[in-house]
Amino acid sequence: MTETAIATTNLGRQYGAKWALRDCTLRIPAGRVVGVVGPAGAGKSTLMNMMVGLLHPSEGELEVLGERVGPTSVLERVAHIAEEDALCRNFKVTDLLTAARLFNARWTQRIAEDRLRERGISLDSKVGELSCGQRAQIALTVALATTPELLILDAPVTRLDPLARKETVSALLAAQAETGCTVVVSAREVTELEQLCDHLVLLDRGELRLAGDTAELVRRHQLGLDELVARHLAQPVG
Repeated sequence: MTETAIATTNLGRQYGAKWALRDCTLRIPAGRVVGVVGPAGAGKSTLMNMMVGLLHPSEGELEVLGERVGPTSVLERVAHIAEEDALCRNFKVTDLLTAARLFNARWTQRIAEDRLRERGISLDSKVGELSCGQRAQIALTVALATTPELLILDAPVTRLDPLARKETVSALLAAQAETGCTVVVSAREVTELEQLCDHLVLLDRGELRLAGDTAELVRRHQLGLDELVARHLAQPVG
């Protein structure tokens, strides 16, 4: 397994005359829980969508798990949960698992069934009749059952109530500890991820403002994590 999960060099994505992300150079170690933080419009979703091949860079280079992102097998090793709830609400849970199995070569049915059973989610339940927190757990279950080396989650806790948020964070930490996969998770506020991430990436208006090991950043700057983020966001862009 590669020591670097994600590597970017001068990475950028342009829409017309506007740059959603530009000059982003990162090295993210494998086996970490990475928080990608920044306000709305910072470039978080753009960066994550390029990581999973949904967007192509306008400039620069991007490698995931040691390979260029493109029509290669590397994306089979990556699981992605988008910000919007993309689950088919008219499906029963069992039908959703069947569809996921057909489209994922690395699928492990036992992982999916065991996780849902432990959380009291019946395979005969209709997805649209479940709570937001339960749907979040199903999405996470489907992602983990693909046995990914890299798990990318775009704002997975933003819409959840405090209890569901706590359960999701605990599930992510447990999954990372058990499998050793790299987890990349985004949020608008660092407080959403403070108990989760051990590596931080801070974006603002399409620019990388801060990146590194969370504990080391706090030690070096002698500031709390929220204060550190606020200070960098207050600095002028460019």
